[in-house]
Amino acid sequence: MARKQQERAAAASAAPSSWRRRMWLGTLVVGMAGAGAAGTVWYSRHNGQGVDPASIRAGDGVSGPAGMVHVPGGEFLMGSDHKMSQANERPAHKVQVKAFWMDQHHVTNADFRKFVEATGYLTTAERKPDWETLRVQLPAGTPRPPDSAMVAGGMVFVGTNSPVPLREYWRWWRFVPGADWRHPTGPGSSIDGKDNHPVVQVSYEDAQAYAKWAGKRLPTEAEWEFAARGGLEQATYAWGDKFAPDGRQMANVWQGQQVQPFPVVSAKAGGAAGTSAVGTFPGNGYGLYDMTGNAWQWVADWYRADQFRREATVAAVLQNPTGPTDSWDPTEPGVPVSAPKRVTRGGSFLCNEDFCLSYRPSARRGTDPYTSMSHLGFRLVMDDARWAEVRKQPAVAMAAGGQQNVQK
Repeated sequence: MARKQQERAAAASAAPSSWRRRMWLGTLVVGMAGAGAAGTVWYSRHNGQGVDPASIRAGDGVSGPAGMVHVPGGEFLMGSDHKMSQANERPAHKVQVKAFWMDQHHVTNADFRKFVEATGYLTTAERKPDWETLRVQLPAGTPRPPDSAMVAGGMVFVGTNSPVPLREYWRWWRFVPGADWRHPTGPGSSIDGKDNHPVVQVSYEDAQAYAKWAGKRLPTEAEWEFAARGGLEQATYAWGDKFAPDGRQMANVWQGQQVQPFPVVSAKAGGAAGTSAVGTFPGNGYGLYDMTGNAWQWVADWYRADQFRREATVAAVLQNPTGPTDSWDPTEPGVPVSAPKRVTRGGSFLCNEDFCLSYRPSARRGTDPYTSMSHLGFRLVMDDARWAEVRKQPAVAMAAGGQQNVQK
């Protein structure tokens, strides 16, 4: 069984980030030719370790930034040598991170709407694509499509009607013109009634723009994993070692919720799977919700497939690592190994034991920073020192511009 899972997970890792760009380009060419945090915090112990729920510090806008919880920092084993781990997660190695504040849940549609209304910002999915950002993700010599084919949109999970080979990822993804954060699956969709769902169809660039406005930043990969583990050293999942303890579903992932095998969607169940309201499932030991499942999350670091092996060669414990200075990924045939990629973490509502297996704190992948997808969002962090600065600002200043979300 373990070997079968590894083989299936390997198939998933073969579905790269930049295939979305290649699929997007192919779709355009073909088209042109044709013409509330309601959950409870899950507290468990793993080898005698864990976090006392009473120690959770939630910000209220006075003692800490509203909507964020304090992550104490410390030393931990980053990565994993577990039988389910992939090559880019190995080996486990010692890392130290300082304390910080983290959004209790993903940035939501309501949060992102405030940003857009305040700034007039247009996401990458709402803009005509920039050929230069596309070109670097494509095989050398790929011709530039005509301007008429360069249309705004995003990648959308559409599922299939029947089982398909799991390497044929193009069967369940489509580039959909007009798909964006307001219309996550295309022009006919909306986020009405979903203010408390994670905002999706946002790129790394979009996340950075929001972070600048909010006076926060994206977490480093090390900060993200430390927070996701919730005080459990090397546990398989963010809540412990059992996927469904006492039969309880712990995250919004395909496994345990969808009757059909991935990626088959059921019309009776309402079609393709999607995001859930933040806080629907239990929080981890730090009081953080949906650290795995629901929607993938951008983090700050460049992605290198060999980064953990590189870090493990350092004799001393790594202190607050910020990742590599470039990207490297040799796993995508026909794509430059140095094509720009940022790390994404946490998995999504599509993850399952047959394909993704990324609903684990150590799972990681590289994603084209200009990609927008229907299962990709983000959350932010704030340093203790930054919060101390914010507290000194007048109330009027804190309620405006870049401080909008500090006192929301």
